[in-house]
Amino acid sequence: MRIGELSRRTGVSPRLLRYYEEQGLLRSERDANGYRRYHPEAADRVGRIREFLDAGMTTETIRGLLPCAQGGPGLQTCSHTVQVLDDELTRVDAQMAELQRRKEALRGVTEAMDARRREDEALAVAALRSA
Repeated sequence: MRIGELSRRTGVSPRLLRYYEEQGLLRSERDANGYRRYHPEAADRVGRIREFLDAGMTTETIRGLLPCAQGGPGLQTCSHTVQVLDDELTRVDAQMAELQRRKEALRGVTEAMDARRREDEALAVAALRSA
């Protein structure tokens, strides 16, 4: 199939498909006229690439995962893939913990500012009453 058909099947723009190819995530062959030709399995591969990208993985990480994720060579690759995915989960957990810490810090600042605003308002009301 040509790039336009792959784009329609996957919902991924031709430009992005060419980028996947540049990154070593997707392969095509060239016709005599220079047009790209993709194997029928390319649509499934693009779907897997999108899943990994949606999970926040880099194209470099995805390149290492695709052979196993596509039913490629050997148990060793799959064992490595499980480790890479576990490492990604650990990284995401650390990011979530950092975001939670930031959220609590912002909440503390917001609460302190709100308390200060209420104190200022109370002082202003008291000043008006005593005037």
